[in-house]
Amino acid sequence: MFLSSHHHVSRAHLITSKLFCARTASTSLFSNSQSAAFIAAAGSAKSIPKLHGLPEVIVTGRANSGKSTLFNAVLGRKALLHTSKKAGRTRELNFFRVGPEPGKLILVDAPGYGARGRPEWGAMFDRYIKHEGTPARLHSFQWQTPLNSFDTQMLTHLSKMLLSDRGTQPFTLQSIITKADCIPADQIPTVISRMRRQIWEAAPLCLPPIVTSTQMSPPFGIEEVRKNILDACGLP
Repeated sequence: MFLSSHHHVSRAHLITSKLFCARTASTSLFSNSQSAAFIAAAGSAKSIPKLHGLPEVIVTGRANSGKSTLFNAVLGRKALLHTSKKAGRTRELNFFRVGPEPGKLILVDAPGYGARGRPEWGAMFDRYIKHEGTPARLHSFQWQTPLNSFDTQMLTHLSKMLLSDRGTQPFTLQSIITKADCIPADQIPTVISRMRRQIWEAAPLCLPPIVTSTQMSPPFGIEEVRKNILDACGLP
């Protein structure tokens, strides 16, 4: 769904005034888009690269939820993370360094879940979270309203992983609502409120969702996501 520039501005203003005040100041780590780089793709534990203790942020979402497009915008790049109209393009854990070498943090792009997902992708993701990875925060993407069964099942699954056997919380879970431009303008407050409630019901420990759109002019919610990443990793 494409909108004219006038509709983009009106929609962004409505979301901002109804939901929250978006940050617009650029964050220093993301100001140099060329400092982000692909490191490696891992299809097994043996191929996971050495991360040298850098904080990790992992992103997952249903296939075609727009996670790769959004994080290209967050990193200030057009095609660092592969995007495709065909669901299931991401089939491995893809590792990206953010910041000049040796880097400030690691972004891990995980395969999408849903009807196009595969059991082995889910097993690899779970194994990484539980054993190999040390994520500071896991970002989960939702865009369909209402959330479908794949979304709620994944949110519930991730919520259970938030508490370890020792009763500690090894990482935090952040929901991100993408493609806000696809919501009819007069339904935005109602739709977002319903999605917030559905996310909380499926994952009570999940942080309140961030609303985003890469199709608005300018893109909406990007600075909010950037600050969220820096806060999770303890970076200024």
